[in-house]
Amino acid sequence: MSAIAESLQPVLSKLEKRVNLSDEDRRAFLNLPFTRKDLGAGACLTREGDPARTCSAVLSGFAYRHKTIANGARQIISVQVVGDLLDVENALFGTATHSVQMMTSGSLAVIPAAVLEKVMAERPALQRAVWLSTLVDSSVFGEWIANVGRRDARARISHLLCELAVRLKAVGLLRSGTYDLPMTQEQIGDATGLTAVHVNRTIQDLRRSGVISNDKRSVTVQNWRALTDIGGFDPAYLHEGTVAALS
Repeated sequence: MSAIAESLQPVLSKLEKRVNLSDEDRRAFLNLPFTRKDLGAGACLTREGDPARTCSAVLSGFAYRHKTIANGARQIISVQVVGDLLDVENALFGTATHSVQMMTSGSLAVIPAAVLEKVMAERPALQRAVWLSTLVDSSVFGEWIANVGRRDARARISHLLCELAVRLKAVGLLRSGTYDLPMTQEQIGDATGLTAVHVNRTIQDLRRSGVISNDKRSVTVQNWRALTDIGGFDPAYLHEGTVAALS
């Protein structure tokens, strides 16, 4: 396997969790032509309303999707980690329905939509794997709506922290209950519908309760059971399989 093809391996590994792929399927995916983009924190990959003819995969770093309303307020609708496919739906619609921005510096593989569509048409198992990845995105969006609409501040932030722990564990980025959390308090607020001040107070409360510890760049889950209870967190919507206690 070439070094270029190896770049897509984390994405393929995530797709294979839900569908059994043949060696031919794997080769077809790993041989997809793509352009590698190395971007800085805050760089915008896609803007809502713009033409969309590509989709992307996260090779390193964190990205996020967001919507902006008429008064300029931003709602973050998902956080993307290594191995995630981005914008399959935007590419197929031909117009971006949301914006994609880098949360940290990182690298993306930008794949022409027409090429991905062709490979999916030729490889039904691969097509199913990609479709299932977009359905998981929809499942996550639904859970985030419930989180913002029906949980209190403590539960909202606890739920977000639980989700990120599970997803980062799945790609090997959680160690002894600790993971990078490069979100500012403003970004956490935009993801949970809270002010930055409310986010700060809530995180301090979780820390005082002994549920988590944190610094500016990372979170350590001290009591996984308590955190899931506070957040009402059930990982079934992530379709990551059985999830044991993380700490």
